[in-house]
Amino acid sequence: MMVAVMQGEMEETENTTVRPKVTDAKGILKQTREFLDYFWDIAKPERDIRLKAIEDLIDHLKQSDKADELMYSLKRLVDGLSHTREDARSGYSVALAQLLSVFEEISLKSTLDCVKQKHNLQTAKKKFIRSAAFGNFFGVLALSQSTRLHKEPQVMLECVQLLQSLSQYREHLKDLPRKTMVDILSETSKDVFEEVLLSALQSDLTSALQTPEQLELLLVALHKFPSVLKPKKLKKILGTTAVITKENMPKLVEVLKMAARSVKKENVLPPVALDLLQASLREDNFEMFWADAIIRGMMSEMPGPTHYLSFRLLAASLPLLSITQLEFVLSGDVMRHYGEHILSAQLPDRFKFAPEMETYVCEFMQGCPDADKQLAVILSFTQLTNQGYPVVPSYWKVLEHMVPAALEQYVEWLMEAFCKPQLDKCLDFSTRRQKGNQESGPEGDSCVARFRKWIIPRLTFILENHQIKKREDLVMKMARFIFFHGFFVVKKPTSEVPETAQAFSVPIDQQTRATLSAAFYGLLQGLNTKPVLGDSPEVEGLNPRRNLGVKADGTMWIYCLVQYAAMLLNQSKNVQSIQTFSSEQRQGWDSMLESVEALMKKAKKSSSPEHTAFQHLFLIIGIQMFKAPEESLELLNDLRTCMEKAQAKKSKKKKASGKGSDEEPHWVEVVVEILLSLLSQPSRLIRCVCKAVFNRICPHLTQGALSSILSVLDPNKDEDESGVGVTDEKDKKRKQKEEEDLDDEEEEEEDDKEEDEEGSDSSDDDDDDDDEAMEEGGEVDQNFRLELMKVLQGQNALATEEDRSEDEDLDDAAMMKLDGSLSSLFLEQKNRIQAKKDEKDRISKEKVLVRDFKIKVLDMVEMFLNKQGSSALVLGMVEPLLSVIENGMSSETSQQEQDYLRKAADIFRNRLCRGKYYCREVDGREAELHEMFERLIGRAQKLTDSSVCLYYFSAALYLLKVLRGVVSGKQGSTNAPSEAKFMGKVDVERVTTCFRNALTSFMMRRKSPFTGAMFSDLFIRFPVLCVNLLDIAVENITGGLREHQQGQACVMVLQALQSKEVKNLMSDVQITELHQKVADQLTNSFENVQCKNKTVHEKMVKALELCQYLVKTVHQQKMQVKLELLQNILKSMNAEGILQKPGKLEDTYWNVMRLFGILKPKMEKVKKVVEEKQTEENTKKKKGFLPETKKRKNRKKPVVLEGKETPASTETPEGASGQGKKKNKKKKNKKRKQQGGEETQDQPATKKTKTQPEQKKKKKKGGQQGDDGK
Repeated sequence: MMVAVMQGEMEETENTTVRPKVTDAKGILKQTREFLDYFWDIAKPERDIRLKAIEDLIDHLKQSDKADELMYSLKRLVDGLSHTREDARSGYSVALAQLLSVFEEISLKSTLDCVKQKHNLQTAKKKFIRSAAFGNFFGVLALSQSTRLHKEPQVMLECVQLLQSLSQYREHLKDLPRKTMVDILSETSKDVFEEVLLSALQSDLTSALQTPEQLELLLVALHKFPSVLKPKKLKKILGTTAVITKENMPKLVEVLKMAARSVKKENVLPPVALDLLQASLREDNFEMFWADAIIRGMMSEMPGPTHYLSFRLLAASLPLLSITQLEFVLSGDVMRHYGEHILSAQLPDRFKFAPEMETYVCEFMQGCPDADKQLAVILSFTQLTNQGYPVVPSYWKVLEHMVPAALEQYVEWLMEAFCKPQLDKCLDFSTRRQKGNQESGPEGDSCVARFRKWIIPRLTFILENHQIKKREDLVMKMARFIFFHGFFVVKKPTSEVPETAQAFSVPIDQQTRATLSAAFYGLLQGLNTKPVLGDSPEVEGLNPRRNLGVKADGTMWIYCLVQYAAMLLNQSKNVQSIQTFSSEQRQGWDSMLESVEALMKKAKKSSSPEHTAFQHLFLIIGIQMFKAPEESLELLNDLRTCMEKAQAKKSKKKKASGKGSDEEPHWVEVVVEILLSLLSQPSRLIRCVCKAVFNRICPHLTQGALSSILSVLDPNKDEDESGVGVTDEKDKKRKQKEEEDLDDEEEEEEDDKEEDEEGSDSSDDDDDDDDEAMEEGGEVDQNFRLELMKVLQGQNALATEEDRSEDEDLDDAAMMKLDGSLSSLFLEQKNRIQAKKDEKDRISKEKVLVRDFKIKVLDMVEMFLNKQGSSALVLGMVEPLLSVIENGMSSETSQQEQDYLRKAADIFRNRLCRGKYYCREVDGREAELHEMFERLIGRAQKLTDSSVCLYYFSAALYLLKVLRGVVSGKQGSTNAPSEAKFMGKVDVERVTTCFRNALTSFMMRRKSPFTGAMFSDLFIRFPVLCVNLLDIAVENITGGLREHQQGQACVMVLQALQSKEVKNLMSDVQITELHQKVADQLTNSFENVQCKNKTVHEKMVKALELCQYLVKTVHQQKMQVKLELLQNILKSMNAEGILQKPGKLEDTYWNVMRLFGILKPKMEKVKKVVEEKQTEENTKKKKGFLPETKKRKNRKKPVVLEGKETPASTETPEGASGQGKKKNKKKKNKKRKQQGGEETQDQPATKKTKTQPEQKKKKKKGGQQGDDGK
């Protein structure tokens, strides 16, 4: 193609010359552009493009049936095998393989000859050797992938020989030729190998123990053709009848080390290692190979590639070994070194092999259905311990693939190991640091405790993980085991309690028991959310989301555990509870069981979620008695009291009205009141309990229950009315204690007085305390001052004006009495100050408790919105949440208050207004919602904070979304009925009036809480309201109170004009009139405008952006809009050329003027450049020249004698000789110095004073400048 173009150009320029003959040896000129593009795409880096081009090329060649295209494709693909890019080489190789596979008429022999000829290694230059080597290799690779190579043995032999010759270019090809030989060998038949390839591969097979590639070739041949390579034949090749022998072991170890180093960066297992292991299994020498080659050979090296190869080989060998071999491998030094690696890899920036090992073991577990093998592998990893603690994590995903039979055996082993740990059977190790720190070795009891602490989370992981398949009896067995050993001690083994059969070889310490207790209460949450277990059709038919925390028969898991706990409490002869219950506590436990039984009977008669919720609440609180009996007993009493009150209310209402069922409180309201009373307790445990129960009753919540929740959040109510009722009894107890303390203090005061009267020396200490009290109390109040004056005057200790110097009028008795009075007075003041401080602390603590309680209630609100976001009850949350946000914005700024406000705002914004599901059933509530909407807009106008106003405005938009409902797909209509249908049940006129007043308030008030972004959001979400409010926005382009409001009006109008929905709601005439109004408003806005400040500047930018869109739309749609006045006023804005500077305002202005056909004039920058050059020449220092003030002629002037003058041109001989060397330079730059002219001559006299200090500084450095002339 380039030749053709050049010929065309030559024809135009030289008509007389004779054109040379064009040769097209490759046939490029005969091919079409579409055909040539295939080859370009084959060389692209993207894999999908390459594969698509290969497929298209083959299809094209099939359909064309042109021999020249086929031959051209063959030559082009062979040429591309030596491409400089790797992706291109592989693309051409795959394409050539496909071509040879489809078109069998192409001879493999000729293709191989073509490859050898094109990429001749003998004639290639040195810099092209690498490309030629790759060309030969990818050519052979294409032949081997064509699936035809095994049909032509001679060609296969030539390919193998060529690959053998390529092995000398290892720096370029690495081990690719050997791998290709292995691939060819694996696809070769026995006859071809024996007759053709064996003789060719004789040299490689003989030197098999030298390189990993040659050894792999031998191992593949042994595996593929065992009948050919018999022991006798193998003895001729290797010198031994087997590969795995004592004689070959050192060489095999060296080959494995070479293979490990070769894959150091790839982090993979070399194939030769796995082939060697398989060969050892075939030759029945696996133990010798593992012990000599791996343990004593590879593991003797320092940690590095050889260790990682051993770890990978261990993991990859798991599916190939028997149980005996698995135990042999997994209990040796390789596993011990693996454990040491896990501990050392915990440091940062260390290579971690554990994820890779986990992947290997997971693959083994998935592909091995044998339960015994699975159990052997899991037990081996469990028994790899570091001073008693297993190195594998308790939460191991490998267990998800265990079959049920192996899992049950493993759980039995864990329980037995917990009771009787056999650490001598574990593969235990210690690091060097641990050995140095503990020379005597760790104590056995500490190792047992470490082992038990690992077993506990392993059991809980198995129990809680839903991916592990297990039966119900196994789950119950593990839960009972953890509960029993966490809270009970065995007195005497009994068959009724299977957990007592296992006696502890080492007693459980207190810390391990605490771990068991914490694990049990942690798994309770997992049991409450566990789906139904089993594979029966009945279980599969249940809803997995609703049936949580129950067994297949419907019994709750926690009820089964409570029954087990009750049975243990009744077995006092055989077992003993660690937590001793008092008679009152035991009575509370029994009454809890009775209440649960009664509720279960009611549930059998009439199934109701009320009974389930109460059962769940009783059971969770009851089971907590083993952890906190006093607190749980109080909660159970509170729960029982609330239920009794609810039943009393029901009975009273039934007596008052015969049909009182409609007026009696709903069961959900009773449960919510109980939950609120429980949440007032500062307990994390109770918070989890209430959250679990409320999660169950969310679908059944009523308006009354929701109102009781929201009343807690009401900031207008006092703290006493906020729902904190359970803490009142504690407050009474605390007040009683305070009164008792005060009585004790009064008694102590009386004792102090008696001691003072006896003449004790305690007054000094009291005075010190009084001073501290005075310091804490701050300024002394007036009452205390008056009382002090009275005491002093009563004892005549107050000095008067007449007698100021007499200080010793009082005798010792009077002084003692005065000291006692003062001591009692100051003590009272101290108590009074302390009481005020205590009261202040009490109030602050109560505030913290109340705020924490309200945060817990917000959790309930958030949970309800997540579960029941589409419920109609959600609408009642809008105003309470807004009041919380508004009150929080103006309240104190403590961290807890900020967290509370942030949580409320997040719930309102993300869970309510932006929730995925919202209420769509508003039948009969239209008037109520419109009134709420008016209240929200009215309240928003009265606010002063824009951030609070934003939440009110968002709430109003949320109500509009609820009233509108689901937006229909077709929104293009112009008549009024379609607009009403589009807006659903919204009263458009009523809503428009509210927004009209709000928009007018925003435009006309100086400090309005509204922002332009609020109305922009309104215009986007509700185009119908945008059309109704557009006239106000257009009017305020010029009618806005300030430039900011005018600019925001421009933004709103621009947004409306760009909206397709707004255009669909207006007719063509209305759109034209709107554009004309906007043009007139913009014309008035641009008159007499001066960009005095930033606000005016921003307003002008927004107005010009609106003007640009307006003019562009009018010109494109050819509207009948008059723009002459607008054009003239825009021209007058740049009359003085003030809008020619770079900037957003100027750029937008000229974008508008370009639409009118007026371009921005080009600035003449030539003169400025010339002037800048002149100034640079004058001001810039000449490179290589000194300033005039520092030249030698100014510093080397002769000494002027008194009364004599010396001419400026005279110089001393030294000066003349000193400057003689620089005469040539001065002559060259003479013209440049003349530009200074007379200025340079006068300059030394004027700058003499400035040069003097510089000369002094230079003299200090060595005085070199003064001696230059010498």
